[in-house]
Amino acid sequence: MTNVLIIGASGNIAKQATTMLIEEGLTVKALVRDAGKLSDIQHPNLSVFEKDLEDDFSTAFEQCEQVVFAAGSGGNTGAEKTLLIDLWAARNAVEYAKQHGTIRFTMVSSVGADDPDALPSAIRPYLVAKHMADEHLKLSGLRYTILRPGTLLDEPGTGKIQTIKPESKDDVVIPREDVATAIVKAVTSTGSENRIIPLYRGTRDIADFFKPTRKRFAGSVTE
Repeated sequence: MTNVLIIGASGNIAKQATTMLIEEGLTVKALVRDAGKLSDIQHPNLSVFEKDLEDDFSTAFEQCEQVVFAAGSGGNTGAEKTLLIDLWAARNAVEYAKQHGTIRFTMVSSVGADDPDALPSAIRPYLVAKHMADEHLKLSGLRYTILRPGTLLDEPGTGKIQTIKPESKDDVVIPREDVATAIVKAVTSTGSENRIIPLYRGTRDIADFFKPTRKRFAGSVTE
């Protein structure tokens, strides 16, 4: 049975992903600052690890085969918290994962993290933090998946996405539930390893984007 550590598990997206992963039969360790925020989820496959991400949280990684970093400083905090959580805590999580022999690491990033200079200056500190955290993971040697969702919506998921950024800003969106589903697919499939996957509301099943790529060599097909 796979043991998954979810960092920032009390957030809207991560909490949904936690429930979904348990339903998939996985054992989940939820890392949160306030355990009370998960009091409504009771299951023998769930354990809660209470720790502040600004402190040393390395012991949470013990016996965890996979890690999901879904923590964020939040929209109402300043640049200091953005630096400490979205960048430094993410960086530390990657290092702790390496130290504990974690097999795979899924990072929940953001649209715009590929080019922080291309979007309005008000959110540049956040995007720079996400960009640097993503780059650190890519260079870590860990098997990784980086998810970059568009603007998040509080509405039911459709189970459908696209990975090509829409031309209209109004369409660069995705329900939080669909991001949670994408996290589950990243954890439970092999087709997302060492990939960056943008997430926008679309028309194709989420699972389609997490299948192994089929490549042809000398007339044969390999996974």
